[in-house]
Amino acid sequence: MQRPIMTSRSFLRMPCAEAGPGDESVARDLVDTLEANRSRCVGMAANMIGVDKRIIAFVDEEMDGRISVMFNPVITACDGAFDTEEGCLSLDGERRTLRYHRIEVDYQDRRLRARHATFTGWTAQIIQHEVDHCNGIVI
Repeated sequence: MQRPIMTSRSFLRMPCAEAGPGDESVARDLVDTLEANRSRCVGMAANMIGVDKRIIAFVDEEMDGRISVMFNPVITACDGAFDTEEGCLSLDGERRTLRYHRIEVDYQDRRLRARHATFTGWTAQIIQHEVDHCNGIVI
């Protein structure tokens, strides 16, 4: 189910709680909402739809543009720092930020099985933005 986009900075600045069993419906709503906004958005965190859980969905360029979902993502390594500007569906305008070209992420899949993956380029940048959302960092 598509949900409205959260724009409250005070809500977005709160770190999200760990996702767990029973949060699959949040992931489905997150994917539905991202799909509905795909023309202007490439990634979303659950707090962007008003749910304070550590779940992200993103357009995975390395998987031919398929939407991927991560539960409880944590960036464990990064390299290749660069400055960039990013926008956000929840906020107006763009802001400068530091990102990394390559990242490694520990996360859980939809069945809450532990996973580890490496991402580069645009997909890595999207994941970093959404993990920031989970941590209450507003870019």
